[in-house]
Amino acid sequence: MTDKYIYAVTSIRGKELKLLSRTFMEQLLASPDEASALSLLRDKGWGEDGQSAEEILALEEEKTWKVIRELVPDMSVFDVFLYENDFHNLKAAIKETLTQGTHPGIYIGQGTVPWETMQKALTERDFGKFPERMKHAAKEALDVLLTTRDGQLCDCIIDSAALDAIRQAGKASGSELLALYGELRCVTGDINIAYRAGKNGKDKAFLLRSLAPCETLNRDSLAEAAVHGEDALFAYLERTPYKAAVAELSDSVAAFERWCDDLLIEKIRPQRTNPFGLDPLAAYILARRNEIKTARIILTGKRNDLPDDMIRGRIRKTYV
Repeated sequence: MTDKYIYAVTSIRGKELKLLSRTFMEQLLASPDEASALSLLRDKGWGEDGQSAEEILALEEEKTWKVIRELVPDMSVFDVFLYENDFHNLKAAIKETLTQGTHPGIYIGQGTVPWETMQKALTERDFGKFPERMKHAAKEALDVLLTTRDGQLCDCIIDSAALDAIRQAGKASGSELLALYGELRCVTGDINIAYRAGKNGKDKAFLLRSLAPCETLNRDSLAEAAVHGEDALFAYLERTPYKAAVAELSDSVAAFERWCDDLLIEKIRPQRTNPFGLDPLAAYILARRNEIKTARIILTGKRNDLPDDMIRGRIRKTYV
């Protein structure tokens, strides 16, 4: 059977040649200030004179999706990458509904459900307007916030639902890479939740409500370990495929978050030599998201006069 993505993958190979390398990221880091760093990015075709850093980064995100839209007729295969935006917007819409006010700038673009639709559904208590993956979480989170005013629990309900939706969608996609992405996003999200909840003295019931099920970590064991403290959590993680997370968490949450992104990049790199299927296109999307995130970290560091060593510790691995 002819692979329907052969042309798309061939086109993406040309786009990959323009991805930012680790060497370029070091050059960006060596810039004396944000303006100089932006100049280097413009030399690479990012943005135009007069645009702010955030405008340039937003434009690059849109360019990524424009490239994919031109190559893939059915963009729904990549919706899994947009679910986090949807669930972020659900949090924002619930809190706006509760306060009965408007808060400009709290919503994120590039989602699968318009935030206006969420807002209307919540106001009318018409949860049928939500897709199945969001319906239950939307109702439960709104009820919790209305009855208890517990914003933290509301966020936990939504975060757990987001991780579960991402994992389920990846698994159902038929794509090995998207299934891997869904599992890793769920695992690293759960570890982060468990670590923070343990630090804040949360009980097991809270943890079980906050953690999403995944295949390569045991949710009950993770929750049990977290409530017994950092040492118990680390001892559990040492017995899992994610024991490398322990050293990063021992350093800082920022180091762990970098490790999460680096782990994904390492896992998708084999797609650079895969000539067939959906996976090389998904890998390109992830590679672009990763380099935009790294550029944002460097630009933010320069804007705030952070030491280069501190910024370097947050720089992600590159796909090329």
